[in-house]
Amino acid sequence: MGAIFFFSDQPSLDSGLGAIDLIGRKLIHFAEYALLTFLWWRALVTVTSPGRAALFAFLLASGYAVTDEFHQTFVEGRHGSPVDWAIDSAGAALVALKLRTVRVRDRLAA
Repeated sequence: MGAIFFFSDQPSLDSGLGAIDLIGRKLIHFAEYALLTFLWWRALVTVTSPGRAALFAFLLASGYAVTDEFHQTFVEGRHGSPVDWAIDSAGAALVALKLRTVRVRDRLAA
């Protein structure tokens, strides 16, 4: 979350490559929120079921995406975008859907 905040605080991440840059940044948005969801799930699955952990992880990641887009409205040269939030949340949702059925064998041994 700190890395996301740091990069969101940069005035511009445009490499000047046009459509390639735009698509690349959107894919990175998708992937970083997918990773954030996985990391939250990994922490939360130690205290709740995998399905519930996936839901909470998704909600935390998507909620953070909202605050990230809001934060960008205060950064010169940046703007918050509902489309970016949707892309972030899509990455989070994909991982959450995959993780909700994961069996956690170590949990049974505890």
